Amino acid sequence: MKKYTYIVFAFMILAFAMACDDGSDAVGESQIDTTPPILNDLDVWLRGNFVSPYNIEILYKWDINDTDIDRFLHPPFESSVRPVAEALQKAWIEPYTQVGGENFIKKIAPRQFTLVGSFNFNPNSPTITLGLAEAGTKITLFNIDFLDFTNINDIKRPLKTVHHEYGHILNQNIPFDVTYGEINPADYTAQWFNRSDAEARELGYITAYGSSQAGEDFVEMVSEMLTNSKEDFDAIVESISDEESKGIIRQKEAMVVDYYKTNFGIDLYELQALTEAATQELVN
Repeated sequence: MKKYTYIVFAFMILAFAMACDDGSDAVGESQIDTTPPILNDLDVWLRGNFVSPYNIEILYKWDINDTDIDRFLHPPFESSVRPVAEALQKAWIEPYTQVGGENFIKKIAPRQFTLVGSFNFNPNSPTITLGLAEAGTKITLFNIDFLDFTNINDIKRPLKTVHHEYGHILNQNIPFDVTYGEINPADYTAQWFNRSDAEARELGYITAYGSSQAGEDFVEMVSEMLTNSKEDFDAIVESISDEESKGIIRQKEAMVVDYYKTNFGIDLYELQALTEAATQELVN
């Protein structure tokens, strides 16, 4: 009898609560903005060439929270965006797709590029940051408002950054052989910016920044190879007067080439030829 009484009492409470509900506690409209975005011609082109085929977003309209709030940075002019995006498409995506297969970039790629118009000056240092990679999912490119696409060296600047940062992303998927950093570790230094590239090469590093640590050394080799023709890269190496250092760089080159071939089935010299041809075609 007691159990039955409890059941009846529970139903009475439920009925009273329903009778008292005037609808004021009903769930309101969603706070998620589902309004279709207004796309300009640039947005439509970016979606068709990056988002749809590769799930890569090119972000050029952003607020301060998308970058380092302690730096004086600004979004780029819209006129600066498409030339950089076309450079990424022609001299990064298409060459890797050709040698690595249709799904290579689809499987391994940053999912967002943030484009910044201004230079990113480093406080308390005579250096600027050209690009950043975050957790293998985002690459930020700086100073794109100042690129001259009639000058091949200006075109190579963002491409070198992308090849460098993409090298890090590949290394995050498959680490390179640790013995690479044991070839000539004595001259790695955090004060790399006090060296010129020429001085670094005489120590066995392809660039001054490459002499900062093994991981940067590896991807600097990649980026230098992919932003120079084989002939130009060979000329850089052959300009080194110290024969031992020249041999060290050739040893590192061989390890980088083997890394690409063994882990991804990519002939780095073929990729080098494709990126060089594409870069030359980008000159206005």
